[in-house]
Amino acid sequence: MLTMDKIHDIRFRFFVKGENISQIADALHLDWKTVQKYVDMADFNKPAPKPASEQRFCPKLDPYKPTIDKWLEEDKQAPRKQRHTAKRVFNRLRKESPGFNCSYRTVASYYAVKHKELFNGAKGGFLPLEHRPGEAQVDFGTADFYENGTRLTGKYLEVSFPYSNKGYLQLFYGENMECLLEGLDAIFRHIGVVPDELWFDNTKTIITKVIRGGGRETTERFDRFREHYIFQAVFMNPGEGHEKGNVENKVGYQRRNFLVPMPHFLALSDFNRQLLDMCEEDANREHYRRNETIEELFAEDLKHCHPLPEIEFDLSGKGNATTNNWGKFYLNKGMHEYSVSPKYANTVVKLKLTSSLVIVMDENYREIVRHRRLYGDTKKQSMDWLPYLRQLSIRPRALKYSGIYDMMPPAMKQFLEGCSNTETGKVLKVLAELTDRTGFDSALSTVNQALCYGASDADSLKNLYRRIYADVPELPPMPLNSEIPDVGQMTTNLIAYDTFLKKGGAANA
Repeated sequence: MLTMDKIHDIRFRFFVKGENISQIADALHLDWKTVQKYVDMADFNKPAPKPASEQRFCPKLDPYKPTIDKWLEEDKQAPRKQRHTAKRVFNRLRKESPGFNCSYRTVASYYAVKHKELFNGAKGGFLPLEHRPGEAQVDFGTADFYENGTRLTGKYLEVSFPYSNKGYLQLFYGENMECLLEGLDAIFRHIGVVPDELWFDNTKTIITKVIRGGGRETTERFDRFREHYIFQAVFMNPGEGHEKGNVENKVGYQRRNFLVPMPHFLALSDFNRQLLDMCEEDANREHYRRNETIEELFAEDLKHCHPLPEIEFDLSGKGNATTNNWGKFYLNKGMHEYSVSPKYANTVVKLKLTSSLVIVMDENYREIVRHRRLYGDTKKQSMDWLPYLRQLSIRPRALKYSGIYDMMPPAMKQFLEGCSNTETGKVLKVLAELTDRTGFDSALSTVNQALCYGASDADSLKNLYRRIYADVPELPPMPLNSEIPDVGQMTTNLIAYDTFLKKGGAANA
């Protein structure tokens, strides 16, 4: 069909300017029959749209559509991995249908529409679900936060109650079994009861195998947790997140309202207690569908829950690890490295895992060292120098042959190279004491100061440490009698002492 501008031009030339059909056809480069059609046209209503049943889709494929439809109908009885793809349909048509001359793109376009109609037609809409009191849904969300000035990306566990629309969240450094169990336990203890039924998706944290027909194989730790707290676990169909839509919505709602802007705090445990209080305050608003507050409806949820177990459940994970030549081991598929001690090189150590800690123990379950747990999919290491420094202070001559020397920061290696053989053991012992007192970074900072002054002995390290880190209170001025004149408070000038010692003291010693 021509555009309305061109149709108007044809009719204007014929009815107003008096040109005949042939003149108009020559001037506009059209067939005379086309010109005649629009001159005689009396109905300019827009054509009514055709019903879907009358529309022709991929008309060139019409002779072959019954065959394609038959193959796809038969696929309903075949296993999913043995059904026709668009490529297979195209190849079969070329091989089995003489004279077939359609393109693969045409076949793929028709296949996509017909396949969706046959296999996904029943999933076009969602049925509303009615949730009974005492039912809860569980999911994880992602959020960034600042802890003690450091920006981290973590996960937060969300537990929502669809009947009342009340929700609780707890923030963690990552998502694993320890985070899940600790979060659920914290929320259960906060509300004082355990829901009768919890809905989960098919996370690998819990599920080890999805069995055809609806069954699930779950991890032993989750099974023990479920039996200890006595709740029913309901798992969603794979890929059907809308089945627990209440918690999906709550994940977004509480991120926008509780975690925007990015929270800043000193300790995650303190902030998690604040989050529970924020959830309680939020429940005082009116329910989105009922003329009651969320808190009033939550009272009904609580009536259908059961009491907490009397015996506490051990939420930590247990395991073993084999250390290497340097007394280190790896977790998270070799991505995260943790130190133990040179004393425990090439041995099996016991591990206790929480959401925030990795606690290393010997064969008798006595603690050796503990690390902050690492998260993420990049290579990271957690090094605790105290056990290494203590061990080396006992055997200082083994320092440069132990492999530990190569791991030390350059400043510490430089300082130790300037020490005499008899002084090395004393220095290592002091470094261990300083590390035990305020951490390895403060010991390293003291070493840097010692290098600036050219010091190379244990006593200098002790004195510098006291000067930098000792918490010495400033004494107030001494009160004077009226007979004694006030000469003002004198200020200390340590630089003058340093100059004096270099000239006549340390330089001549």
